[in-house]
Amino acid sequence: MEFKTLRNIENSFRQIRLYAVIFAVLCISIVSFSIWKSYSFAERQREKIYVLDSGKSLMLALSQDASINRPVEAREHVRRFHELFFTLAPDKNAIESNIKRAFNLADKSAFDYYNDLAEKGYYNRVISGNVQQRVEVDSVDCNFDTYPYSVRTYCTQFIIRSSNVTKRNLITSCNLLNSVRSDNNPQGFNIEKFAVLENKDLEVVER
Repeated sequence: MEFKTLRNIENSFRQIRLYAVIFAVLCISIVSFSIWKSYSFAERQREKIYVLDSGKSLMLALSQDASINRPVEAREHVRRFHELFFTLAPDKNAIESNIKRAFNLADKSAFDYYNDLAEKGYYNRVISGNVQQRVEVDSVDCNFDTYPYSVRTYCTQFIIRSSNVTKRNLITSCNLLNSVRSDNNPQGFNIEKFAVLENKDLEVVER
């Protein structure tokens, strides 16, 4: 009789231990799941930006990883530089203004190329000949596999005179370095080792 009582007590303890272990595992699982959900929720909240619009309404904007937009920003940086550097009007102040803004996007290599053209009288001939020059960027090929990023740009250049329009191809190369963003350099890049690889006439159209 006493033996059966002891066996019942032992079985009861085993059941109690089993229930305790199951309960502990269940509690740990619930706590772990709750912590994981809390971190996930906090991470999603950090991806949201609340913007106060004119001090009145609250708008929700989703933030994005800045690195996602770097290829787009790189191409825009190079495109903007070429538009500023190669778009000329027969006005000294307009030329100097565009060139100065282009210099904010590049290093001394762009200045050296500008200085070389200036010494050859290129800008003086643009002004005296009442020549308009504009450039259309066809494509910007950036290699983001290595740093600094190598870039090759393919453009079409139009030189507009009173008698004709000269269409030229323009191929340039450069490297891109990460830089500090500013009002003058919103994309945060800097062009180095700028060089013109090819610039020759394609056709001349009489006006």
